[in-house]
Amino acid sequence: MKYIDEFREGRLARQIAANIMIEADSRRHYHFMEFCGGHTHAISRFGIVDLLPGNVHMIHGPGCPVCILPIGRVETAIQLTQIPKVILCSYGDLLRIPVRNGMSLIKAKAQGADVRMVYSCIDALKIAQDNPQHQVVFFAIGFETTTPPTAVAIQQARMLGLNNFSVFCNHVLTPSAISHILQSPEVREFGLVQLDGFVGPAHVSVVIGSRPYEYFAEEFQKSVVIAGFEPLDVMQAILMLIRQVNSGRAEVENEFTRAVMPDGNLKAQSLVAEVFELRRNFEWRGLGWVPYSALKIKSTYGDFDAERRFPIAECSIDDNKACECGAILRGVKQPRDCKIFGTVCTPENPIGSCMVSSEGACAAYYRYGRFRANNPMTAENSCQQSI
Repeated sequence: MKYIDEFREGRLARQIAANIMIEADSRRHYHFMEFCGGHTHAISRFGIVDLLPGNVHMIHGPGCPVCILPIGRVETAIQLTQIPKVILCSYGDLLRIPVRNGMSLIKAKAQGADVRMVYSCIDALKIAQDNPQHQVVFFAIGFETTTPPTAVAIQQARMLGLNNFSVFCNHVLTPSAISHILQSPEVREFGLVQLDGFVGPAHVSVVIGSRPYEYFAEEFQKSVVIAGFEPLDVMQAILMLIRQVNSGRAEVENEFTRAVMPDGNLKAQSLVAEVFELRRNFEWRGLGWVPYSALKIKSTYGDFDAERRFPIAECSIDDNKACECGAILRGVKQPRDCKIFGTVCTPENPIGSCMVSSEGACAAYYRYGRFRANNPMTAENSCQQSI
């Protein structure tokens, strides 16, 4: 496939893997966090972990928008579906997140609630146009990547005079999460995460650019390499991180130059600034309450804010005690460390959000890597079979 196959070429993968083997200092260990769930899936799907020397460790971060959504926000969405003449529009992954007593949006739908899966916020706008006697609520989630389209939908709703459309906003911010991982005592008390650097997110960085990561390089002396989602992107980023660590540098480098600019997408940033403002506090699954880490709809667009329009109370609900999603999102544990992984908790019967989401670490391990520990592959065979 044009523009894709060239980033999955096995010969180049073996060459980069050989360079990593040569340049990774056998006298030390390297710990890199891939923040984004897209990178986690690329690493598992293409067998990248099998191409790395044993002293290069990849740690999964909280960059999955479905995974980090706290149970309380899903519970609030379910409460919205119980209001007469409300249609709740949601992305597919959100429908299966379990809350209290195993309830979920898809079970609420089975019990008669009007819950509809959409592929974009524009789909929700169309549903509002087609159902003027109903209140249509779009369950908006995601990092900086999906925030501009939500802003556009709200502006279009105002332009069209759709007073039956509103947004339940759960958009969160990548830099705030990285800062919290690096400096929050509340996160560190659950286990020390040793980090030398980050594989920076791809699509998020298309919007916000590379400059926001300079703070982490300067303040925390952590290397950052922004990378695309293809296997060669990820492997090249790991090699660049190793080179930074070896030379004692902590800088922001951009491997994903074909899409990411230093200042990002200024038009998208302007749209977001027009419609949204910072929340004072927001709860993340696995990270707890993180100050100024999420967005809310400005009062000038308050007519389209579901949290203003409907009498819904904010609630906080603890995770299932058997589920290790919180620790996995913090990078403290791997999916295999969870006692219910692959047994009680599977994609068909998810207990935690990391197994629900198509970007979740547990879903990636279950689909691509749950047998790897029992059937190790050599780097050469892994490269031939995976890429």
